[in-house]
Amino acid sequence: MADTSSRAVVTRLPDSAVEIQIPVPGSATKAAYEKVAAELSKTIAVPGFRKGSKIPPQVLEQAMSAKGGRNALKVQAINELLRELVEPTLKQENLDPIGQATLLTPAETLAETYVPGQDITLPVRCDVWPEIKFSGPYTGLKGSYTRKPFNQEKLEKALFDLKERYAKLETIEDASYALQMGDACTVNMEGFMGNADGSKGEPLPNAASGDNVEVILGPGRYMEGLVEGLVGAKVGETRTVSVAFPEKLRDKSLAGKKAIFDVEVLQAAKRVVPELTDEFAAQVKAGLTKATLLKELRKAIDEEDAKEFLPARNKALGEALARIVEVDVPDTLVTNQAREKFAVMMADMRDNGVADAEIKRQINPENFAKYKEIVKDDIIRDFKVSMATDEIGRLEGITVPDYQVEEQMQSIQKDMQKGEEYDENMIRARVQATLERQAVMNWLAEKADLEVIEKTEEQFDADLMEKLAQESLEREQKLAAKKEDESATQAPQTGKKFEDMTLEEKAFQALVDAGAVKPNDDPNSPDYDHSNDNEIAS
Repeated sequence: MADTSSRAVVTRLPDSAVEIQIPVPGSATKAAYEKVAAELSKTIAVPGFRKGSKIPPQVLEQAMSAKGGRNALKVQAINELLRELVEPTLKQENLDPIGQATLLTPAETLAETYVPGQDITLPVRCDVWPEIKFSGPYTGLKGSYTRKPFNQEKLEKALFDLKERYAKLETIEDASYALQMGDACTVNMEGFMGNADGSKGEPLPNAASGDNVEVILGPGRYMEGLVEGLVGAKVGETRTVSVAFPEKLRDKSLAGKKAIFDVEVLQAAKRVVPELTDEFAAQVKAGLTKATLLKELRKAIDEEDAKEFLPARNKALGEALARIVEVDVPDTLVTNQAREKFAVMMADMRDNGVADAEIKRQINPENFAKYKEIVKDDIIRDFKVSMATDEIGRLEGITVPDYQVEEQMQSIQKDMQKGEEYDENMIRARVQATLERQAVMNWLAEKADLEVIEKTEEQFDADLMEKLAQESLEREQKLAAKKEDESATQAPQTGKKFEDMTLEEKAFQALVDAGAVKPNDDPNSPDYDHSNDNEIAS
């Protein structure tokens, strides 16, 4: 590998780019020149020399010049030096490159003064991973987001279920007592399949019958009809009860079937459900009081419901975070992200029924440049937020346990088709990064000053309808403004009026109106230029 005799000079440029002046000693320029000459000798045919024999560089230069390749050896030598020197120079300067480094002065120009054995300086430009600074504290971030109010019904249901679990039974000695809803009883059950005429059929499997079975008389606890059939029964009484097994029963041979049970009541008991008191709370968990039990239940329910609104909360945090993050986002990164988004948009259009020929028309440098400009601000904001969360996680020591990563990996592997190949290390790294960023967001939320605007489901629906109505109005106004130009109310290639378009055609026209795509000439036309179709895919 070539060595430089002195340190490179690095100049910071806007958008997280650097200019590097790399000094190259004469020994390196000579070695690079001889290397490319030796490699070219193996492939080129020169009169008077056997193929593969060592050919003097001057002869090779003359042979290449005769074919229009003036200074070809020198150009290749310069590119060889670029490949050898850029990476170690960036490492020496503690710079993390994004994309490929490029010469600020073309190799062909440098070749004019390139003399093997003499020192030169390579002027190079490269996008590098940016440095991040915070213009203010990242604790106490301010913002707001909308979510549904606390679900009081869930809290009441959780309390009801908790108290039911701690209910005590008091045996009823009165033989004349008739069972009521809320009571409990011990029974022997013998089951039969139900015939179409309502009579008993074949005996049910032993698993569907049983002795000394405890039955709590409450709605929705067992198969339909069992509890209702026992209300009013007395100890010693045998009742014939018609039931229906649930459709989703695990035993598919019984699921949804009718059955008949002979139920003998052996014992009756009153169920005493405890009141919500400090004593009851301490019974649930030592040290709890009525107030702290309610607080824990509210927290658990609210955290579960809040998951639905995590995207809205994270968006509010991200917007606040982006305002205090100072970072230059390299254009290489914006271009790569825009290219991925553009490809996804094209794929979505195809999934929505847009013809391949129509999609192909949109894949050109002009449309991509326009699309990149549309999504640029979002890409920069998202990059700032993701970089900031990574930095905060590092500064605050926020990590996720290995088992969480493993759980996610197992879930991904389970969803993948058998034999499907994937890069486990890459996916694992992405999973870990996602989990760590979410952990940082949770940490920021705990220390943020976020206003939570509570709206009912009806209010959410009203806001959505208002938004849709406004968008519809804007579309109508656009169409009205364009009515003077008949072509503006037609699809680019179909010649249809907007009201006559299919849903897919209307969706495509909306993209055109938004400036995200630009219709071009028909690719089937003999005048259509295909040369740029795949330019942005390279």
